Amino acid sequence: MREEFQADLTEVSRLLVTMAESVRAALRKATTALLTADLKAAEAVIQRDADVDQIHQQVEFKVADMIARQAPVARDLRRAITALHISADLERMGDLAEHVAKTAARRHPSPAVPAELRPVFKGMAEVADQMAEKITNVLVSPDAGLAAELEKDDDAIDDLERQLFKIMLADDWPYGAETAIDGALLGRFYERYADHAVNISEHTIYLITGEPAAAQD
Repeated sequence: MREEFQADLTEVSRLLVTMAESVRAALRKATTALLTADLKAAEAVIQRDADVDQIHQQVEFKVADMIARQAPVARDLRRAITALHISADLERMGDLAEHVAKTAARRHPSPAVPAELRPVFKGMAEVADQMAEKITNVLVSPDAGLAAELEKDDDAIDDLERQLFKIMLADDWPYGAETAIDGALLGRFYERYADHAVNISEHTIYLITGEPAAAQD
């Protein structure tokens, strides 16, 4: 039974890594669509979000089956439950990448954001991509130190979001309310993507140490 449980956990871990790689690729492609008005890229992200949802369902089923059949306790139960939390956060990250892609598609053939905002969104996308890469690495090889780095990365996203609002709320903003609303929503999508990455880092730290991430400060 123990060997079977370990095999199931290995399969769940593989699925989580696949999800992490997928949501990272999705945001990268969605950002390309956003900044270059690439409709094909946007449509590809939208279509492939269903793949992430399907893997999320596989993880849920697999973990529920593991718990029902083998009734794990202590660390084994913590590993199973943590996998559920991580899967849910990854699924939401995929949804947020899809939201970015849908905004790009809706504004096509025009770019969804004006030139003044593109450097900010490029910066947010770069930080979010670094966070997604760290998440993948942590899932492959759990590392509490690497996981803890995501809090600082999230601070950088928050700083960029403040910069975004500073530009849009300036007296000389020339693009009107509709473009500002799009910009605010897009900023929120990237910010929430980063927040879910931080959630995953906290789940990982808890799994490794047995203590909440806040207790490590």
